Amino acid sequence: MNKSLILVVEDDQAVRNLITTTIEMHEYKYRIAANGESAIMETISYNPDVILLDLGLPDMDGTEVIKKIRSWSKIPIIVISARSEDVDKIEALDAGADDYLTKPFSVEELLARLRVTFRRLTYIQSTSEDEASVFINGELKIDYAAGCVYMSEMELHLTPIEYKMLCLLAKNVGKVLTHTYITKEIWGSSWDNDVASLRVFMATLRKKIEKDTQAPQYIQTHVGIGYRMLKV
Repeated sequence: MNKSLILVVEDDQAVRNLITTTIEMHEYKYRIAANGESAIMETISYNPDVILLDLGLPDMDGTEVIKKIRSWSKIPIIVISARSEDVDKIEALDAGADDYLTKPFSVEELLARLRVTFRRLTYIQSTSEDEASVFINGELKIDYAAGCVYMSEMELHLTPIEYKMLCLLAKNVGKVLTHTYITKEIWGSSWDNDVASLRVFMATLRKKIEKDTQAPQYIQTHVGIGYRMLKV
């Protein structure tokens, strides 16, 4: 039996049974919650490794559950929702969700999202405090203490904003960061012109770290939502 514990928060019994049957077949342990209040209590009581969260809960919106859990915990939260509009995805991700899966979904995609999340957890946990001052991902290396970035051992000359953007993505490997989150972290605001500036700086940064900007290896675009640093 896999030691990882997954909390499934879903009020639709048919969907809940599909999810729990799928993860049980792949030897994950699980707990279930049918509403927001019990999801919060289960999280406090059992400290799951990952939370699969529906947004349309009977007692409170799922984004409120995310915000409450984020006030004390960094447990990965994968939203599974029938809401497919970009605005819903952005709201959930800005609230603190790590990923977003739209219903109807395939069990293969659900399992793939879980594998990505657990790989990111393993990566974070395996990085010791001594190594925390240096980030290495494929041929990309960031020396936080020196404020230097290297690609294939060659130092890159980044602007201060490019460097801040790269560090922000690197410290959230595997997690989708929304335009709003990034612009607030970089500029302290999130106006339309800030998002436009972000796209420009992202384009210049990619030219410096990607071998092929049309097929990026390190920074993935989520159209209309934001960006994600991939683990190479």
